[in-house]
Amino acid sequence: MQETDKVFAGSVPENYDRYMVPLIFAQYAADIARRAASLSPGAVLEIAAGTGAVTRALAPGLSSDARYVVTDLNQPMLDFAALRQGVDSRITWRQADALALPFEDASFDLVCCQFGAMFFPDRVSAYREAKRVLKPGGHFLFNVWDRIEENVFADDVTNALAGMFPGDPPRFMARTPHGYHDKARIRDDVEAAGFSAVEIETRAEQSRASSAYIPAVAYCQGTLLRNEIEARDPGKLAAATDYVASVIANRHGSGEVAAKIQAHVIMAAI
Repeated sequence: MQETDKVFAGSVPENYDRYMVPLIFAQYAADIARRAASLSPGAVLEIAAGTGAVTRALAPGLSSDARYVVTDLNQPMLDFAALRQGVDSRITWRQADALALPFEDASFDLVCCQFGAMFFPDRVSAYREAKRVLKPGGHFLFNVWDRIEENVFADDVTNALAGMFPGDPPRFMARTPHGYHDKARIRDDVEAAGFSAVEIETRAEQSRASSAYIPAVAYCQGTLLRNEIEARDPGKLAAATDYVASVIANRHGSGEVAAKIQAHVIMAAI
């Protein structure tokens, strides 16, 4: 992973929430929220919360006296999440690095994270931090994307851009969001951090959009893939988005489009 793979700023948070969340994140946010709420946690820590897809899904399922601390490394993403969420006295928003959580030991019943672990530069250290802040009997719940070939629009976008920039193809999607998919490796990392009873479930969903342009703009302008496109040619972002849209339309049709997405959901206990 490169340093630029961690900087969500400018128009990326807004485009991410407007396009990416309904396209691929909302289904998994609902799943994480359902699993989390079933544990009836009194104190919850969310790490790498992004624009708050899980926060919006989980908050209604928590008790009225629950404590919910929502964090992200990127302040612009966290600011956007707080604006989208609205006022909720149970929620505290805090910028935090998952590798150095600013919380005391044994502070939470549940630590959850949606599609953030792929961005951690040292995953075992991040998992140890999650374990440190969990109370005895607490749970760590997170998900990661499966390999890019199981996530059709991401693969379509990556292949299309490789055709547009053959000398230096943008590889952000394959390198980072879809670069941590081996279940044996994930299990080893979680267990190395001191967790037990590690359960991993592979879950497939359908990604749907009203037109091929939606996944094109979602990936090209609502993720850090945008930075890679502009690094190759600052004037080609719109052209790249249009080209990707044409490739998706040629494969999936000019009207409503749908394709498979797939992720691993991990639950661990201490």
